[in-house]
Amino acid sequence: MGKGFDIRQAHAADEIAVRECAEGAYGRYVAAMGKKPAPMVADFASLIASGVLHVAVGRDADMLGFIVFYHEGEHVLFENVAVRQNAVGRGIGKRLIAFCESEAKRSNAKSIKLYTNEKMTENLSIYPHLGYREIERKTEDGFNRVYFEKLI
Repeated sequence: MGKGFDIRQAHAADEIAVRECAEGAYGRYVAAMGKKPAPMVADFASLIASGVLHVAVGRDADMLGFIVFYHEGEHVLFENVAVRQNAVGRGIGKRLIAFCESEAKRSNAKSIKLYTNEKMTENLSIYPHLGYREIERKTEDGFNRVYFEKLI
């Protein structure tokens, strides 16, 4: 499916690797936010069991990254994407996002929505570059979130 990796629905056996990936990807934001970002404390077992978590797996069967997305009415909520630190720069995150977008189109969703933390400044430029537009900013659960949407 991708360059040197495939994307598949996550299995229960992937939970530890997914959690390690999230901790590695988001750990650098703890000091700036004053607490762990939501993706670091997610219930990955439930997300995997509900079928909304997909993983990028290398040819050697190593988990390289993951994405969480699901339907909310006529929209898809793209909740989380992370890539292992040793796999950054290989296009895995972009391919996971493209996978989410493809699945959303296939299911006739009207748009994809996502949010990020305002402290994750690189995301504030990446998502517009991928065709998402900022639609709202608000504080939720003690986090200053920036919401984006992409019509499909």
